[in-house]
Amino acid sequence: MMAATAVDRVRAGMRRAPPLWQMPWLPLVMVAAAASEQQVPLVLWSSDRDLWAPAADTHEGHITSDMQLSTYLDPALELGPRNVLLFLQDKLSIEDFTAYGGVFGNKQDSAFSNLENALDLAPSSLVLPAVDWYAVSTLTTYLQEKLGASPLHVDLATLRELKLNASLPALLLLRLPYTASSGLMAPKEVLTGNDEVIGQVLSMLKSEDVPYTAALTAVRPPRVARDVALVAGGLGRQLLQRQSASPMIFSPVSYNDTAPRILFWAQNFSVAYRDHWKDLTSLTFGDQDRLNLTGSFWNDSVARLVLTYEQLFGTTVTFRFILANRFYPVSARHWFTLERLEIHSNGSVAYFNASQVTGPSIYSFHCEYVSSLNQNGNLLVPGTQPSLWQMTFQDFQIQAFNVTGEQFSYASDCAGFFSPGIWMGLLTSLFMLFIFTYGLHMILSLKTMDRFDDHKGPTIALTQIV
Repeated sequence: MMAATAVDRVRAGMRRAPPLWQMPWLPLVMVAAAASEQQVPLVLWSSDRDLWAPAADTHEGHITSDMQLSTYLDPALELGPRNVLLFLQDKLSIEDFTAYGGVFGNKQDSAFSNLENALDLAPSSLVLPAVDWYAVSTLTTYLQEKLGASPLHVDLATLRELKLNASLPALLLLRLPYTASSGLMAPKEVLTGNDEVIGQVLSMLKSEDVPYTAALTAVRPPRVARDVALVAGGLGRQLLQRQSASPMIFSPVSYNDTAPRILFWAQNFSVAYRDHWKDLTSLTFGDQDRLNLTGSFWNDSVARLVLTYEQLFGTTVTFRFILANRFYPVSARHWFTLERLEIHSNGSVAYFNASQVTGPSIYSFHCEYVSSLNQNGNLLVPGTQPSLWQMTFQDFQIQAFNVTGEQFSYASDCAGFFSPGIWMGLLTSLFMLFIFTYGLHMILSLKTMDRFDDHKGPTIALTQIV
């Protein structure tokens, strides 16, 4: 019997399901899937044998966690080849294998022919259809720690010049160009081009007789899950109904020396010079391989995150986040503070005081808006007034101390305990309590008559008071 193809293995990981009319639990599964974290597929294969035992049977919709993924990767990294090649696509999903993998009897039109051939010929292979996105986002750091080798970003040209040694560990990262910006090409054409790149790389390694372990996965999920209420109530969705555009998800900026030291993220990062606004979100978080972090620095007491942008407002502009970590005897713990935010351009420097961005050092800091605009809280106070620069971060989060991996710690939020809604509720309750107290006091002040008329005795004479 022939070995299963890549598409068949991915589909097999999804488990055989009964017909829809025999699945009363389908709405619950779809709601759970919509509410769960995003996931991406992960395909592994190696030139060594017996690296992976068959994956244990799991229930429908099972998502491989980071702990489960480590149990699959540990034997491959300890017993297998020391050369690891990681193919990273910007987006990849199970639907890509279903739509473009030739699963409907048209195998000759498959966009994954080289990948399927590699899995057929590989002595060891493993396909995980759904892996937790967090586990995949930390995959590079995990491989680096296990191999003891720094990741090396390569392409076909540089790979031809490399001389790999079977005894020396090497972690090679190869970015495949399936991105959201490739709108001029059909998705199948882009996937086919990526598959050809994989085939050329594997042919190169085979010609040099270099043992290797390879993995294919995605940098981020293909889309954001739709609202749970929409999924639960809209299973009978009309074919012509138009889906709303999903916001783009980016990973946080990470400054590393020997390990991740500073994490920074924002849903929107906008800056203005002379009231002319620029959106730097995609430039900062979208393509971090090209992000210039030169000048960043970290130690236990001071951290500096430097972001440099070429041709911003016609010149080179550098943003410096300067954070300090201090011990306060009153609270008996370390607290960090964003001392200031500097903007360097054309030999001039603009300062913003950001001392309100603070929190315990074991936490990250999060705020809905960190901005120099009054309507957004004005947490960034310009050093000089009026300032030519303005900045706004939406859904801002930063951590520069006690960073573990590439995930933020618990967030110390800037929102106060007494929100406007809570104040309105308290004032309304106090007003109602005052009315109740006044009414009770009036009722208790009522006095009953202590003298009554007796028809057998003389009538009561009440003296008229003039």
